[in-house]
Amino acid sequence: MASMSEPQFPAPSEPAALGSAQPMRITGLHHATMICSDLERTTAFYRDVLGLALLDESVNADDPATRHFWFSSDPLGGGAEPALRISFLEYPQMEKATQGVGGVHHLALAVGSATEVDAWRDYLRQREVPTTEGFSRDGLRSIYLRDPDGQIIEIAAANP
Repeated sequence: MASMSEPQFPAPSEPAALGSAQPMRITGLHHATMICSDLERTTAFYRDVLGLALLDESVNADDPATRHFWFSSDPLGGGAEPALRISFLEYPQMEKATQGVGGVHHLALAVGSATEVDAWRDYLRQREVPTTEGFSRDGLRSIYLRDPDGQIIEIAAANP
């Protein structure tokens, strides 16, 4: 197997440039794509329980036999870039993932306040979605829960 060399990135204080006029920099997270086993169940959770807007029900351009749904924190789906975009690919036959190096541990969703974190805990529990107790650490107030496929979701806010 051919050995891959380590990519060379610019030092943080020296942004790379395309030509001399346009600096290259990461400006945020565009979206995260996750794999689910059942898009109806996933939609019921992310749209109907968490309140995200379902923006698009389509197929994956790279795998047209696979359904691909897009969710957003922007209920209208237009205007400025939404704070959150998540897409899901449906693979019902795929084996369940295991946690480990190279995997994503959890998805953290931001809310406006520490009080709102606790309100989410109560709301989710009323809908029989198990959550951890709210806890504070490292300037955050958060709770953890799992989506229908067992992926870890954190709801977090700055804790003044």
